[in-house]
Amino acid sequence: MVDAATFTRIALSLPGTTSAPHFDRVAFKVKRTFATLAADGRSANIKFTPEEQELKCMVAPEIFRAIDNGWGRQGWTTMTLASANEADIVAALELAHIHAVAKK
Repeated sequence: MVDAATFTRIALSLPGTTSAPHFDRVAFKVKRTFATLAADGRSANIKFTPEEQELKCMVAPEIFRAIDNGWGRQGWTTMTLASANEADIVAALELAHIHAVAKK
């Protein structure tokens, strides 16, 4: 089980990552936002490619679910922190971070 403090620590440990308020959430970004943490600290939204999202949701549906809107169709995925371990968080954030720093 992972909490918001652990998620934040891992996110901010990635090179160049900063955090800033984003509506009722905290956004983590480098060139682009790659993750947001819910105000209640129970979940986070992470930006994957649609293919990565599909795989994550299929392999670990207790942790990952696609957001049910246009953002979700772009790869934004909700991660339930209580169902995840630290390795799940590291893997998800590192993957999203790679995409956020890559050039378009």
